[in-house]
This record gives sequence, C-alpha cells and structure tokens, in this order.
Amino acid sequence: MTTIFIAGSITIKKLDTLVIERIKKIVDKKLNVIVGDANGVDSSVQKELLQMGCDTTIVYSSSSKPRNNLGSWPVNIVKTNHPYGTRAFYTAKDIQMAEDADCGLMIWDSKSTGTLSNVIELLSRNKSSVVFINKVKEFLIVKSVDDFHLLINYMSELDLEKADGKIKFQKKIDELKNQQITLI
Repeated sequence: MTTIFIAGSITIKKLDTLVIERIKKIVDKKLNVIVGDANGVDSSVQKELLQMGCDTTIVYSSSSKPRNNLGSWPVNIVKTNHPYGTRAFYTAKDIQMAEDADCGLMIWDSKSTGTLSNVIELLSRNKSSVVFINKVKEFLIVKSVDDFHLLINYMSELDLEKADGKIKFQKKIDELKNQQITLI
C-alpha cells in the first residue's frame, strides 16, 4: 500500500482548505500516512487526520515521547546519536520518513529549510513530492532537480541565502543533478 509522508513548515498553524481537501483524498483512499510530531504543520495535519478518523497513521519521533500524537496512533521512534534538541536530532526522523514513504505532501511557507530538506531527501531516493506553496495557494509537483529549482524561485533572495547556509541545499542539488546526468 502507498505511504504518504506529510510534513511542512513549523510556522504554518492553520492548513489551507486546498491542503485539507488533498488530505481527505488520501484518507478516503485509505493510504498509509506518516507524519512527524512537531508543532505547526505536523500537529495541524494530525488534527485533521484525527477528525477524519484516519486509522492508517503512524507518528514518527526522534524522542522516546512524541511532542504531539493527537490520535494516539502507533509511534515509530527513530534512534539517533545526535544531541537532543539539535537540528540533526529532529532531522533523523525526517530522513527515516523519506526512506519509508513512497512520496510526499509538503506544506511550505517559502522559507522553511526543514521542508526543503524533506523534498531533497525524497528526490535523492527518486521519490516525488507535491508541495503546497502556502503564500500563493498552489501545488507544485517536484520530481526532478529542475522542478526543485522552480520551487526555490518562490523564495526571497535573503531566504535563499539563509537556507543554503543552513542546509547546503545547492551542494545537495548539484550532487543529485550529477547523479541524474550519470544515469543518462
């Protein structure tokens, strides 16, 4: 059965109706959903899944006790040696979700480096993402490096520089591009 990795920006507290409709389609098809335990999009998605009665949800957490598990769903605790509370500590669960998922649904504020990382993690595994760009209320399908470049066009120059400084996404994208060229 198909597994969808749903995640997004911690700054987004309320899901757009277009995102809720997309989640409803996922639930109606009884697809597996994996979601993190953070505030923001993670907890907002959990709230919608609970209201929709989704019983195919698994919450992923890097902590032994998830920060949020609104539906008391099964929890996949991802072991990590990174210090508690660091970016690497929380990223461990995201990497595992990218590994376990077939594709992703990302809800993005046009700044979040965590969401960009998730898209890159999925791309590096030849998996696609549907990214909802919150500020323009549009979905963008990211299946390739070229699609990723379309996505980052929604970022301001300053946010782009900050993101590259934090997660070195340009280096990762260049590596993916080189892999794609080698395959051709």
